[in-house]
Amino acid sequence: MTSGVITTLGMMVGLNAGTHSRVAVIGGIFVIAVGDAFSDALGMHISEESISDGTKTRHVWGATIATLFSKIIFASIFVVPVLLLSLDVAVLVSVIAGLVLISVFSFIFALKQGVKPLHVVAEHVPIALLVVLLTHLTGDFVNYYFGEAS
Repeated sequence: MTSGVITTLGMMVGLNAGTHSRVAVIGGIFVIAVGDAFSDALGMHISEESISDGTKTRHVWGATIATLFSKIIFASIFVVPVLLLSLDVAVLVSVIAGLVLISVFSFIFALKQGVKPLHVVAEHVPIALLVVLLTHLTGDFVNYYFGEAS
């Protein structure tokens, strides 16, 4: 889930900075929702098969399907603000919502693992912010050197 949120946010921020196109951002969200979901689901499937003794086929497929659908759903959620708000506001709202989701997921996972939740959140949120910053700069770079005005 966290990977799906960060990947989608990075793509949205980068495409917005690079194109300022609602169609490009919406298209990117759906491409990420499908491509990243299938990629991670296959990775999960192979990982689970490698540690399975061959008797847990249902578990392997359960993890695969859960990964696929959770990634599609979490990525697709971000299309809603883009449809309802101006593009720049939608991207900002999505970044804030994504950071909240990452914080909540990190907090819950830390509690389950018995580690200090605030330390985990303080580790994961800056990484997500770094992704947002770097993808924005990448989009600016692409727009500056390869945009229609150049």
